[in-house]
Amino acid sequence: MPIHLPTPSRRTFLTQLGGAVVCAPVLRAADSQRVDADRIAILNDTHIGAQHPASAAIPTHLRETVAWLIAQERRPAAVVINGDLALSNGRPGDYEHFARLIAPLREAGMPVHLTLGNHDNRDIFYQVLQAEKPAEPPVVSRHVGVVSLAKANLFLLDSLKTVGQGADARAVAQGLLGPEQLKWLGRMLDAHPGKPALVVAHHNPRLGGEEKHFPGGLEDSEPLWELLVSRPQVKAYIHGHIHHRDHFQHRGIHILNTPATSYVSNPTESTTGWTMAQLTQQGADFTTLTHAQDHAWNGKVEKAVWRA
Repeated sequence: MPIHLPTPSRRTFLTQLGGAVVCAPVLRAADSQRVDADRIAILNDTHIGAQHPASAAIPTHLRETVAWLIAQERRPAAVVINGDLALSNGRPGDYEHFARLIAPLREAGMPVHLTLGNHDNRDIFYQVLQAEKPAEPPVVSRHVGVVSLAKANLFLLDSLKTVGQGADARAVAQGLLGPEQLKWLGRMLDAHPGKPALVVAHHNPRLGGEEKHFPGGLEDSEPLWELLVSRPQVKAYIHGHIHHRDHFQHRGIHILNTPATSYVSNPTESTTGWTMAQLTQQGADFTTLTHAQDHAWNGKVEKAVWRA
């Protein structure tokens, strides 16, 4: 069943679930005073399925994160959910369940921006969340966008290369932007030179980080980095995919690996959570928040100072 989620600029939020239409104001005057124009919420790897066992923590983690965001006195100006929205290979029920879980954010008036990862299916994503598909896509067969904030522009990329099917998902875990998307990114960066640029994509670059993760990362990392380095307004690249947390720099550009909201492969090293970015004039503070409140990552801050 299609889920109709109009863009946040509309004065009403409409969604069709089970035949019911729910309408709510996007942003009340009292709520607008709670928005911090320099605050960004970053989630990724939500991995929501049509059904999870009753004991599964995956949807609960997203539910808890959404509730936490709504409860904040200083709400973010943007919520970015950075790929692998679906559990395995992007079935209709996955996106229907995902839409229900994030609906409170839309109802509260928070602008929500979605990217796609290797566990997503672009066609089914558009079939279910119909309002996410632009009438004239900036890049054919890619889900991209630019978000303008007070102190930065966010450039949202689509690194989904191939939709995995069941056991084949691991074999197609690599990401790819492709020549057309890189050309579009170059044009958009050149059209927006006045503010720091933060590039957001699901896959990690195959440079500047831990090499053990490179095989599953972005295949065209080198041409991407040449493009980014040549634009001095580009300050950071933000990704998920690894289900871990790290901070690196490569040729002056920060690489922020943000934790998964859903699950981790090695609980002795990682945990689940989300990231709050606070923009400043000179950079940003990236604070990790975890579902396990006693975890060492909880409240840990990575301070990123932008290159000149």
